[in-house]
Amino acid sequence: MMGRTDRHCRYFLRGFSARMLLYTEMIPAADLTQGDSTRLLEFDPEEHPVALQLGGGDPQELAAAARKGEQAGYDEINLNCGCPSDRATGGVFGAYLMQRPETVVACVAAIRAAVRVPVTVKMRIGVIAGRGRAAIEASHRFDEAEQAALSQFVGAVRDAGCDAAIVHARKAVLGGLSAQDNREIPPLQYDVVRQVKEAFPDLHVIVNGGLREPDAILSLLDGLDGIMLGREAYHRPVVLARLDALLFGAEPNPGPSHSSREAPDAVARAQAIVRMQCYIERQLARGERLSAIVRHMQGLYAGEPGMHEFRRTLAEGARRPGAGAEVLAQAAASARV
Repeated sequence: MMGRTDRHCRYFLRGFSARMLLYTEMIPAADLTQGDSTRLLEFDPEEHPVALQLGGGDPQELAAAARKGEQAGYDEINLNCGCPSDRATGGVFGAYLMQRPETVVACVAAIRAAVRVPVTVKMRIGVIAGRGRAAIEASHRFDEAEQAALSQFVGAVRDAGCDAAIVHARKAVLGGLSAQDNREIPPLQYDVVRQVKEAFPDLHVIVNGGLREPDAILSLLDGLDGIMLGREAYHRPVVLARLDALLFGAEPNPGPSHSSREAPDAVARAQAIVRMQCYIERQLARGERLSAIVRHMQGLYAGEPGMHEFRRTLAEGARRPGAGAEVLAQAAASARV
C-alpha cells in the first residue's frame, strides 16, 4: 500500500505473526534504478520473509530493479498490475498494465531471468476504462469473454515465469473511479478467483480484497493457496495475531508480566508496545522521527473502548519535543483508563 507499508510499518506488523509474508509498498522501478536504491530498499532483518513490490512497465528497468531487490535480500519480487491509482497512469503501471498483457509478459520474463527468488504478479479480475453509470454497471458483470481474457492473462504470465497470482477479486474502473472507490464500488467476486485456481491448479493463487473477519478469511482458503490482507491489517493489526493462532495453533505467549487468562488480543497489544519501544529507541538513535514510526500504530486499539484516547495520546506525544519510546506506554495507559 503506497504511503503505508514502509519499513517501520512492516516491522510493527511482523510482531503479530512470525510466519506471514510482508510486502513493501509499490516502489517504481525507475526510483530504484535512478535514485537512492539503498535507502528505498532498506529493511530490518526481522521483517523476513518480505517481498519487494515493484511498479513499472519497462522490462529492462524492472529487471534491473528486481536484481537490486534480490541483492538487498528480499525473498520475493512482485509486479503490481492491480493498483488503480491515477498516479499510475503516466507511468503505465499498476492496473493499467492489464490493458497491455504483452507488456506484462515481457516484464515478468525479464524479472524471472534476472532473479532466482520467486516472482509473483498482483492483478485485478479485470479492468474497465470509462466513466459514469455504464462503467459502474460493467464492473458488476463478469461474462464469458471476460473470463477468457483473465484466463489468457494468467496463463501468459505463468508461462513467462510467474510463480503466484495474487488476485484482487474486483474489477478496476480506470479513469472513472478514485482509488478508494475502486476498493469499494466494484463488487467482490471471489468465485472468479476460485475459477482461476481451477483453471491453473499448478499455479499458486492468492485472493485479496475486502477480507476482514478471521472466520470468513479462513473459509476462503479452502481451495486457494493463500490470502492477502491490506488495509484491514493496517487499520486493525491484531487480526494478524488472531489469524496466526487459528492457522498455526499458537496463542501469544503471555510472558512473565501477563496472566495466562488474559485475552489474547490484550497480550498481543502489550507485546507490541514493548517490542516497538525497543525499536523506537534504536531508530531515534540513528536520527529517525518518532512520528514517522508511531503513525503506523494508530490501529493497535481499534474497536476497543480506549481507541480514541490511545490515538490522541500517541499523536500528541509524538509531536512533543524530546519525546521518545515512553510515548507508547503513555498511550497504552490512556487506552486502559
